[in-house]
Amino acid sequence: MTIVSTKHTLKQKIDGLWLQVGNTPMLEITYTYQDGAPQTILVKDEHYSPTGSIKDRMALYILQKAYENGTIKAGDKIVEATSGNTGIAFAAIGRMLGHPVKIIMPDWLSQERMDIITSLGAEIQLISAADGGFKRCIQVAETLQHDERMFLPRQFENSLNAEAHEKTTGREIANQLLLLNIKKPYAFIAGVGTGGTIMGAGKQLKKLFPAIKLHPLEPAESPTLTTGYKNGKHRIQGISDEFIPAILDLAMLDKIIQVNDGDAILMAQKLGKDLGLGVGISSGANLVGAIKVQKGGGEGQTVITVFPDSNKKYLSTDLMKEEPVKLGYLSPDIRLLHCRIVNK
Repeated sequence: MTIVSTKHTLKQKIDGLWLQVGNTPMLEITYTYQDGAPQTILVKDEHYSPTGSIKDRMALYILQKAYENGTIKAGDKIVEATSGNTGIAFAAIGRMLGHPVKIIMPDWLSQERMDIITSLGAEIQLISAADGGFKRCIQVAETLQHDERMFLPRQFENSLNAEAHEKTTGREIANQLLLLNIKKPYAFIAGVGTGGTIMGAGKQLKKLFPAIKLHPLEPAESPTLTTGYKNGKHRIQGISDEFIPAILDLAMLDKIIQVNDGDAILMAQKLGKDLGLGVGISSGANLVGAIKVQKGGGEGQTVITVFPDSNKKYLSTDLMKEEPVKLGYLSPDIRLLHCRIVNK
């Protein structure tokens, strides 16, 4: 009988997980705005990952590197402050690798996020706005940093977060663009939660396409990136978490794009009803933001964005309700014509 070492088994598990995480398709969405000429947006569709979000990439990469450098050991408890998708990713991948997981999150997030995390065997600690909100979630996690059996991914300040997207998301987008014979993409747009996607994927895209613009996106109702602090409430869960993340360097990025949360909801609803794409509110925001960039100077140019997650974590939110149209929204004047997978 052959005995396989624990280390070898762990590597096999991680390698096996990478067969599931990433390598997502590129979509081409064709639309018209105010009955103008048809335009297209390229979208990296991330809801195909195991837990249905882009955060699987970061969670797996951070854990892989932690094993390689010895900062996590078998049986250590993973503790992370999160607004949802990261918690789900660490809950799932952490358990797959044999770790207990504790997630600290604000109590105003969707019930689906909480239910999914607990269904994956993780412990949840909820923090209310009155107790300090998202910043308090991070502070509570940090109180455990001196326990040698605890591993804190620290997604908002961990450079491996951005590196994960540089090595995976960015490389995949760049390869897909080259296979489509697109040599001069105009812009890449991504909503900012931790900043990992825009910084990491953006860094890789800049290497191959130096002229590409990199636009971070935030809710118009809560312009944290613009003001530098929590400023208002919004409904685009997963972005604008009350502060500018440490790994985000706005000096390296182009103009901040703002999207109203109602406009994002309307677009996410339209993506589902018109194209059969069951995506979350942040996906609607990213598409509206990408169209804004294309209208603002990139007409006819290649603009790329990301659909970070599916709609399954939003079934109890305003995504499932009728959303009123307000002055200045783009979605009512956008007609989604069709969607096709152009590269995987």
